[in-house]
Amino acid sequence: MNAPHARVAGVAKALSDRTRLELLLAIAMVPEHSCAELVRAFPVSQATVSHHLKILVAAGLVTVRRSGQFHHYRVVPGALADWAGELIRLFAPAGRAILARQRSAQRALSAPSARRIEAKP
Repeated sequence: MNAPHARVAGVAKALSDRTRLELLLAIAMVPEHSCAELVRAFPVSQATVSHHLKILVAAGLVTVRRSGQFHHYRVVPGALADWAGELIRLFAPAGRAILARQRSAQRALSAPSARRIEAKP
């Protein structure tokens, strides 16, 4: 898998978990969240929150700032927009092919029925 495909897949996997998605949304609502604040806000263990945050960091969606024993998380500006752009570029050729097939099918359906009958042997 090439690098753009790996990045698209990595972010998609990170966003596929409901808890991670909700953590990302919570972090996006404020300039910065500490891990302790997030643990208090979510009904899962500290270890689970930390695990999910590690995945969001690895996917490039969140950055972490360490201050002593505390970890503070921020959303990476533009990360989701960049990912969406990569996703569109990845699927654009397939999308064009699908649209071409749909247009071709519409043309075939809109052709007069006499032509379709004559074309059959």
